[in-house]
Amino acid sequence: MKEFSKFLASGNRVPSKKIPFYQHWTQQFYAFIMKSPDVSVTPGDIEKFLIFLSKSKEKWQVDQAREAIELYLFFMNRPNKEFRDSGTVHAQWKLTTDEMIKIIRLKHLALATERNYLGWVRSFRRYLGDLPPLKIEVTHLKNYLSHLAVDRKVSASTQNQAFNALLFLFRNALDKDVGDISDTIRAKRKRRLPVVLSREEVRNLLNELTGIYLLSAQILYGSGLRLRECVKLRIKDIDFDRKCLTIRSGKGDKDRQTVLSENIIKDLEEHIQSIEPLFARDREADVPGVELPGGLERKFPNAGKEWPWQWLFPSKKLSTDPRSKVVRRHHVHPSNFQRHIKKAARQAKIPKRVTVHTLRHSFATHLLEDGYDIRTIQILLGHSSIRTTMIYTHVAGKNLLGVRSPLDN
Repeated sequence: MKEFSKFLASGNRVPSKKIPFYQHWTQQFYAFIMKSPDVSVTPGDIEKFLIFLSKSKEKWQVDQAREAIELYLFFMNRPNKEFRDSGTVHAQWKLTTDEMIKIIRLKHLALATERNYLGWVRSFRRYLGDLPPLKIEVTHLKNYLSHLAVDRKVSASTQNQAFNALLFLFRNALDKDVGDISDTIRAKRKRRLPVVLSREEVRNLLNELTGIYLLSAQILYGSGLRLRECVKLRIKDIDFDRKCLTIRSGKGDKDRQTVLSENIIKDLEEHIQSIEPLFARDREADVPGVELPGGLERKFPNAGKEWPWQWLFPSKKLSTDPRSKVVRRHHVHPSNFQRHIKKAARQAKIPKRVTVHTLRHSFATHLLEDGYDIRTIQILLGHSSIRTTMIYTHVAGKNLLGVRSPLDN
């Protein structure tokens, strides 16, 4: 367990104060299944232990125990340094990225995050040339981040994306601490105000949309959702009686609730009725159930075939799950919504750069103009910091103090 503790401590994988708990859960698990740590375990062993824990422990403790066991199994099965340092440079990089992918999935990070991180690792590798992964030093990271700012002239947010991805690589796959990188040349952060539509422009935009693209745009604007939050809505996330939507695993893996417009309830009910035949055909054809979050697929293997878990906006075609490789029904691809919104904005002759996210900005700004307090808007948007929400005070038609231009008088 000492080596496991060192593994958890390296790269800040687990806060130091939590490491004893992770050791405790792992030891309890092997005592429960009556196996030694060098004997292979099955998913069934893990589920039996977690079900046993759930009878007397809180949910957060069960989740912590699951993560502890998964991290321990990953630690026991990871290739040793000597093995990772052998073979061609290409083979060494493949082992390193495979290890990174396993950690990403153990932490249940979003697929978009996984793709983003791997994209930056590939870019970093091209910058390094033929350098093996275990020969990488913090100096290489600093030089690459400076290269992004000076040579490629990326924005501050893009540079931060690259840093987060490579920090994950260093900590979780290379077992190296980044330390102080304050001497890195940083891209200049420019403050940009969000693009906001007037109420008339929102009305004109919606008039150019039909079908699920109209309904989704009404949800995006009427509830203040991010695009991926909208496409990942499930039937069970809609509460018609309380007129609210529940957003599961939004940005930062947080849940929240937001308002549901009364004006779209009838259309939404009709839409849900219209996708029921598609669900029935899938069940008749014994199509695998929809993707479930976290470990629910192992715990409730048939839940993905139940109606409450189905996507609100299902794709018309089956597709291969990029992680599990299972052929199943996914939700409509986000790019379809982006394309229709941009087309509608052109047809409505709106002289602004309109994206799907513009509807979320407009939701927040119009609530502020209607007199709702900034804290309420923060909760509805799911912002961690009130400072993020305060940006809308700069684009609202009337600011919070009700100041009028002297020219208006």
